[in-house]
Amino acid sequence: MLSSVHGAWQLMSYLVEVKSTGERLTPMGEHPSGYVIFTPEGRLSFTLAAEGRHAAESTEQNAALLNSMIAYTGTYRLEDNRWITHVDVAWNPEWVGTEQTRYFSIDGDLLKVSTPWRVMPNWAEKGLSRSIVTFRRCRN
Repeated sequence: MLSSVHGAWQLMSYLVEVKSTGERLTPMGEHPSGYVIFTPEGRLSFTLAAEGRHAAESTEQNAALLNSMIAYTGTYRLEDNRWITHVDVAWNPEWVGTEQTRYFSIDGDLLKVSTPWRVMPNWAEKGLSRSIVTFRRCRN
């Protein structure tokens, strides 16, 4: 399993499910972009950006850009159907020094991922939610 996750994976879809209502949202738009990269040495880099991001023209717009992305890196380990990242750099400082768990399965060239239920900093007002993410293995 370890070697099968190694490499770069391109984001195909990103959904958020709200626990209290069952509502499914696309808070990053219908066509967000991003990658997750797993190295054989045990490092991970995850970057996801909302569709339609533009350079900020004001302090408020610049601050809003923070909620239109997710990015973190660190060392990872695999345990059964989970990868656990010890975060050493993140777009949100609250994640630095934490462990982030993701559930995953690989089906051919697809990496299907879900997070545990948690309050996500980007949409904390929704309460407990989980992300449901699909990536496709990069071939070049």
